[in-house]
Amino acid sequence: MDKKEIEDQIIQNYRKEEQMMILVFAQWCVNHDLEPMDLYTKAYPEQVNNPSLQQGIDLTVSKEEAGEIHDDTLLGVLEMFGNDDLAFVVTEEIEKRKKI
Repeated sequence: MDKKEIEDQIIQNYRKEEQMMILVFAQWCVNHDLEPMDLYTKAYPEQVNNPSLQQGIDLTVSKEEAGEIHDDTLLGVLEMFGNDDLAFVVTEEIEKRKKI
């Protein structure tokens, strides 16, 4: 492989992993009766129409069909991709749930 092919492969792998992070986030929201777009927009108001997020939402299943996604798992994945603002919003939702 030449340098360009290696760079392309790295970018492609990052995009796949990023899409998986989005799907984990969207499914976690569904599992907790939250709207993924609402939480995402709260964290990133300048990105109202995010096609990658919409694609992730489209791939979610009902919470009855989905496996459990632990809060720590989601927060770890968001942190790994530098989504600190979204992790903050998610943490707020986790705290609200714990108070109920």
